[in-house]
Amino acid sequence: MSEVYAARRGRLRDRYAAAGTAAALVTRPANVRYLTGAVPPGAALLLGPQEDVLLCSHAPTGEPAEGRLDEDLRVTVLPTPGGDPAVAAADLAATAGVGSLSVEEHHLTVARHRAMGSVAPQVQLSDLAGAVEQQRIVKDEDEIACLRIAAEIADQALGELLESILVGRTERHLALELERRLVDHGADGPAFPTSVGTGPNSGKSGHRPSDRRVEEGDFLSVCLGANYRGYCCEVGRTFVIGTTPADWQIELYDLVFAAQRAGRQALAPGAEYRDVDRAARHVLASAGHGEGLSPSTGHGVGLEIDEDPQLAPESMGKLDVCVPVTVEPGVHLPGRGGVRIDDTLVVRPEADGGPELLTITTKELLAL
Repeated sequence: MSEVYAARRGRLRDRYAAAGTAAALVTRPANVRYLTGAVPPGAALLLGPQEDVLLCSHAPTGEPAEGRLDEDLRVTVLPTPGGDPAVAAADLAATAGVGSLSVEEHHLTVARHRAMGSVAPQVQLSDLAGAVEQQRIVKDEDEIACLRIAAEIADQALGELLESILVGRTERHLALELERRLVDHGADGPAFPTSVGTGPNSGKSGHRPSDRRVEEGDFLSVCLGANYRGYCCEVGRTFVIGTTPADWQIELYDLVFAAQRAGRQALAPGAEYRDVDRAARHVLASAGHGEGLSPSTGHGVGLEIDEDPQLAPESMGKLDVCVPVTVEPGVHLPGRGGVRIDDTLVVRPEADGGPELLTITTKELLAL
């Protein structure tokens, strides 16, 4: 994998060099991991004109959560406990005679930025902006393989839960059980806090599980994700508990399913981000549910559970091949409940079968 990380750093180097900058400092953890294979706590990566150096306040532990570090990368552990690797990197750049340094201003605090300027006043600091995040949007097949495994783990955990007795159990209990099952099946942990909503809480975006107990006739909406080797996926489903669904539940479910299908079908290389959102949003708005919808229909996934691109009405840009995204429309009716359906897919050309569905738990409206 060393050549993979070296190539990623090389592409980034070409980008900031073209802007006239001699070196770059990467401090955002997901970006450090993308470029080095691992992310020891607080580490900072200095991409220099001659050599790349990972600066750490403590020696890397090799724990799975940190990842597996590029063996060819030079690692420097600060001699003073509590030192700031970013400030040390600026000092190292100045010592090496670097005249200009691009930094991730969106991640650095004002205090850290000032400290870097203080130790290296002769170095001109410029903004690297979202250069690494933009580079991360298109995944290679090894990254997609990790996402595929993460999706399999999430599907397994959800499938096992559906085979258990649910009536009388609390949202919080179900969420904790799902997260335990994720780890049992090989996940590093949940990709985000698991959301379980029952009855009037169902269908709420980002609902935090409460002590409400599952009752017969409830909608049950679940959204969970697995983190596998740093890569995150997401799956969301809605079910009915213990009885034949009511007419209004069937109608609402069919509507959200149609919106989700429209969003999935719009995923194609060259499709505008906002057009994918529009395809799903139009179905719901046309049925009178335009108010209260989520700001976006989906988003990119990878080393973070919510990364670019954003599938939203104002988003600019076009999808490329090998971009993994979620499609997750939903409707919540206050006091009654609602439906959310969420899949993780990878954009593929029509010649390869169109979008690759990673999360395969059934989308049939099951009565559990």
